[in-house]
Amino acid sequence: MTLDPSTSRLPYPSPAPSPPNSISFNPMASTSRISVLASSRAVLEGKLTAATVVISQDSGKVTSIFHSVLPASDFPPGTTYTDHSPHILLPGLVDAHVHLNEPGRTEWEGFWTGTRAAAFGGVTTVIDMPLNAIPPTTTVAGLKEKVQAAQGKCWVDVGFYGGIVPGNVSELRPLVQEGVRGFKGFLVDSGVPEFPAVSATDIALAMAALADEPTTLMFHAEMIPPVSDSVGDDVQWSLPPLAPVGPLNEYATFLASRPSSFEFYAIAQILSLAHIAPNLPLHIVHLSAIEAIPLLREAIANGVKITAETCFHYLSLAAENIRNGDTRHKCCPPIRSKTNQDGLWEELTDEGGCIQTVVSDHSPCTPNLKLLPASITNPTGSDHVHKTTTDQDDEEGKGNFFSAWGGVSSVGLGLPILWTEACHNDRDVSIEDVVRWCSTNTAKQVGLEHRKGDLAVGFDGDVCVFDDKAEFE
Repeated sequence: MTLDPSTSRLPYPSPAPSPPNSISFNPMASTSRISVLASSRAVLEGKLTAATVVISQDSGKVTSIFHSVLPASDFPPGTTYTDHSPHILLPGLVDAHVHLNEPGRTEWEGFWTGTRAAAFGGVTTVIDMPLNAIPPTTTVAGLKEKVQAAQGKCWVDVGFYGGIVPGNVSELRPLVQEGVRGFKGFLVDSGVPEFPAVSATDIALAMAALADEPTTLMFHAEMIPPVSDSVGDDVQWSLPPLAPVGPLNEYATFLASRPSSFEFYAIAQILSLAHIAPNLPLHIVHLSAIEAIPLLREAIANGVKITAETCFHYLSLAAENIRNGDTRHKCCPPIRSKTNQDGLWEELTDEGGCIQTVVSDHSPCTPNLKLLPASITNPTGSDHVHKTTTDQDDEEGKGNFFSAWGGVSSVGLGLPILWTEACHNDRDVSIEDVVRWCSTNTAKQVGLEHRKGDLAVGFDGDVCVFDDKAEFE
C-alpha cells in the first residue's frame, strides 16, 4: 500500500478520483451527471457567503463552486437542482468520537442505526472508537472483523481508531498500515473488561512505537492522583475510582467520586512522557475539567503537540440541574458545574485555546442498563398507584449512578444542541465557529483535511443543510 501524500497517511476509503482542482467547470458544456445545491447562505473556507455547489454524481466530489446563487436554468436540462435558501449549506460534520459497538454489542448500537442517526443530524463522517465492540480494535484481526461487520450498513462515511492496551504494542504499526485514524488508551478502568487501562510503561512503549508514524495518540485522561511519592504505578493507573461516599442515586455523590484532579493528574502524566515522541500528535478526548486547561496551554507554549476536545453534553448540561437518579446523565468524565461549563466555552471560543474540537462521544446502551427509576421514565405517573412486591423489587438498584452504564447518546443531535446553547446563552458564537469545531478541525484531527471539513473543489460532496431558525422538542 502507498501513503496518501496529502496527509502522509494511508488512503481513506473513497469514491472514484475527482477532477483536479485546476480544471474549471462549465455547467452548460458538461455532459456528466451532477447535483446542484444552492443557497443565499453557505460556509465556504470558513466564511458565510452565497453559494452554488456542484457535485458529481459519479465521483461524489465537489466539481465546482460559485459564490452566488445560480438559477436552475444555468444547468443542463434534467439536472438535480435544489435552492435551499435561506437555510445554510455547511460542510458535513465530522464526529471524531463515536462508539458504534458492532460487532459484539450490536443490541446497544450498530452501524445501521448509529450512522443513520448521524446522517439525521448532518454528520456525514464518524470515526468509531476501539471499544465497546467485541473484539475491540486492538489488533489487525479485530479491525478487519469490525470492517467486515460494517459492510452494507453505513449511511455515512466511517473510519476507525485503534486501541492501546497492555501487551499490544506489536499491533500498533500494523494497524497504522491498515488505515486506522489514530489510537486511544484509558488511564483508568474503561468499564469493559476487554479494554484494560494502560500504565505509564504501556504509554511509553506506545509512544516509542508510534513516534515516527503518521497517526495521533489519544487518551481518556482520568487517573487516581498519587497519594505519596512511594505509591506504585499499579495503584495509580490500574484501579477504578475510589469508593463513593454518599447515596449512590445522588448525582453529587457520583461527581465527587471523579473530581477534576483525576483529569489534571492524568494529563500531567501524559505530558511527562511526551518527550519520548516529540513529533507524535497527542490528543485528550472529552476534556471536562477546566483545571487542566492551564496545564495544556503551558505544554503547547513549550512546543508539545497536544490538543483537546470537549463534548456537546459538557457544553450544555450542568451538574446543578441533574436530578437524583437520572442516570441518563452519567458519563465519564462527569458533567460538572455551570461555572466549569462556562470555562469550557471560554477556552473553546478562544481560537488560540487548547480545545479545538467538539464531538459527541456517542456511547449508547440498551435502556435497561441505564437503571432508570420509574420517577424518571414515567414522571407523570400517579404516585398513589399500589405497588406490588414485584414492582418494588424491580425498583431496587434503580437510579444508581455507579451501577448504571455511563454514556450519552447524541451523535444526531450535536449541531442543534450546540447552536441552541450558543444562541440562548449569548455565547457570541457564529455558524462559522461551529463548522470549525465540528467539521474543519475534526477532519484535520483524523487526517482527512484534504477531502472533508470544507465545501471546496475536489472535496467530498458531504453537505449538511441547516435550518438555524427552526425549533423542535
